[in-house]
Amino acid sequence: MAAVRTRRPRDARRPRAARALAAVGGTVAVVLLVGACGADADDDTEPEQRTFTQAGKTLTVESSDSSLELVPAGPGAKGVKVTRWFHGETVLGGDPKVTWEMDGDRLKLGMSCSGIIANCSAKHRVEVPRGVSVNVENKDGRVTASGFRDAMKVRSRDGSVTVKDARAALDLHSSNGAITVEGVTGALDLRSSDGSVTARDVTSRRVGVDARDGSVRLELAAVPDRVEARSKDGSVDIAVPGSKDGERVRYDVRTETSDSAVDVSVPKDDSSPHHVSVHSADGKVTVRSAN
Repeated sequence: MAAVRTRRPRDARRPRAARALAAVGGTVAVVLLVGACGADADDDTEPEQRTFTQAGKTLTVESSDSSLELVPAGPGAKGVKVTRWFHGETVLGGDPKVTWEMDGDRLKLGMSCSGIIANCSAKHRVEVPRGVSVNVENKDGRVTASGFRDAMKVRSRDGSVTVKDARAALDLHSSNGAITVEGVTGALDLRSSDGSVTARDVTSRRVGVDARDGSVRLELAAVPDRVEARSKDGSVDIAVPGSKDGERVRYDVRTETSDSAVDVSVPKDDSSPHHVSVHSADGKVTVRSAN
């Protein structure tokens, strides 16, 4: 009787170490693939929307790990409408997700994304009913806002802040990111710990700026009552109107520097009601005419 030979499957004959190496290689390939493709919330072609009931005349938006866009809601809107875009992938981690909830007058927007390799991106647009002032508490993500007629306060721990076409007081602070405002009329309090501060087409009567590590550039389109600017490490450039109603405007200009050049080319008058105060520890100071 002939002996029967049993042939082992080809994979079964491979050494156990080789099989383990192949598995590791597959994991590495996936890691490299996910790591090479950065997530972009704009790839989300089906964003989610939800409307939350607004309580009171103040809305606080708490956002983390997301780009945030704030716009006024249309006439008659009674709630806060939120649209969110999200795209994420992880390797050897939990499923990525985004969360949103309203707790009283506080809107909380969050994202969870963790793993050996984690690529996630989120973006939210918040439509705020008219007559509601806005406070923003942001962690890691840029903040943009436009078209508001009510006061706004922004605190950003890691991200730039941009506000345009605002008609009320702005209180904007960023611990790590540039601040930009354009076409605004209300009182300004702009502070950046690590980033430049830029203001263009400003008709505000009172402007306060503090940049610890970055340049300051202010372009005023109307004669201000008071401008105060400080920079610890960066230049300061302020342009103010040289005339009003056909007459030259004089300014009470005070400058202080540790070791920097100063260039003041506007007409000066210590008794002027229009005050400009500039302090720079390390950077050139310029106060010039805008017209």
